[in-house]
Amino acid sequence: MKRSEINRILREAVAFANEKQFLLPPYAFWGKKEWATKGAEYDEIKDNMLGWDITDFGSGDYDKVGLLMFTLRNGNFNDDRYIKSYCEKLLISKVGQITPFHFHFKKMEDIINRGGGVLAMQLYNSTPDGEFADTDVMVSQDGRNYYVKAGSIIKIKPGESVTYYPGIYHQFWAEEAPVLIGEVSKVNDDRVDNRFYSVPGRFPKIEEDEEPLYLMQMDYSDIKVDW
Repeated sequence: MKRSEINRILREAVAFANEKQFLLPPYAFWGKKEWATKGAEYDEIKDNMLGWDITDFGSGDYDKVGLLMFTLRNGNFNDDRYIKSYCEKLLISKVGQITPFHFHFKKMEDIINRGGGVLAMQLYNSTPDGEFADTDVMVSQDGRNYYVKAGSIIKIKPGESVTYYPGIYHQFWAEEAPVLIGEVSKVNDDRVDNRFYSVPGRFPKIEEDEEPLYLMQMDYSDIKVDW
């Protein structure tokens, strides 16, 4: 992905979040100059992968296969300094844009439609070797627990939510209009806790054709700041 494309996506995301009255924390708007003034008291942001995360999953076409995320709070699998047992994210899914099939090994998560269009989700259980199972999938949706056939598509309207347990394959996309998605989960680490069915990569390669508007998670180690 080009940095100019990422900057455009960030501007659109901030405008959409503001439209839905979801306000972001100050570090969402820090670029290289702002980060250069920050000390070790901000290590939690870097260590726990807080902030922006934009990916095309290696597709080369973000508008068709991609997702924007912002991690607001998170614990850490490997650092006892951080005792939070939970994570919260903001996601934005566009019409015609798929987040491809994946499941999590450890993480249980609630996915909430915070506003916009309808969020469509296709579900499978996974087999021990990571394939799609043909068994019925249990859905936990706003206090209602029921089963659907393997490969079924469920649709979540604004205000509704669904719980995903570890091992449930899901892919999702927005219908009718972009969707502002909330995610509330156990501790999240996208470096080790995702199993994608078939994607080239979780994190994009960035072509630096202009300066970053705001730093993303993957920039914290690449761009030198004075920690």
